[in-house]
Amino acid sequence: MSELPVKNPSLQLEASIEALLFVAAAPVTISQLAEALEQKPQDVETGLRNLEQVFKRGHGLSLQWHGGRVQLTTAAEMAGPVEKFLGLEATARLSRAALETLAIIAYRQPITRPGVDAIRGVNSDGVMKSLLSKGLVQEVGRTEGPGRPILYGTTTDFLQHFGLSSLAELPSYENAEAAEESLSENYILKD
Repeated sequence: MSELPVKNPSLQLEASIEALLFVAAAPVTISQLAEALEQKPQDVETGLRNLEQVFKRGHGLSLQWHGGRVQLTTAAEMAGPVEKFLGLEATARLSRAALETLAIIAYRQPITRPGVDAIRGVNSDGVMKSLLSKGLVQEVGRTEGPGRPILYGTTTDFLQHFGLSSLAELPSYENAEAAEESLSENYILKD
């Protein structure tokens, strides 16, 4: 195959990155893309950031970053039409306990189940099994302490479920605490 002449080489790189991400079965690293494109990792990262900016200007696609890997996904705003087109049922709702546990893991990862239990004040075995089976959390290692408890972290499915491009898009922990305090003030029982 012969290459088509391109006036702007950076556009050629971005188009090549987009094509590779489109056919990739799973999230890929910048070094995998650089090797496949025979480019420097820094140039590929710049191309990814440029592509990300293009997608943020009202496109139906977005880039999702997690654990040093990137993947091409549909934009969160397109969830409704995509689900309708594919005939998918409404996404299963998560229980309050599952959301609470997921929030703890997202903000404190990597964290052990006993660590989650200590924050929640209740046993989280059932909720953790549910989140693992849904693919929203995963084992990411073990601690060096007694018994070597398992460490848990979120997955790319977690990001997709909540329409996030990366963990950096989570609201800051301080803002979340302030919002929770203002909500609890609104629900004070009065005599």
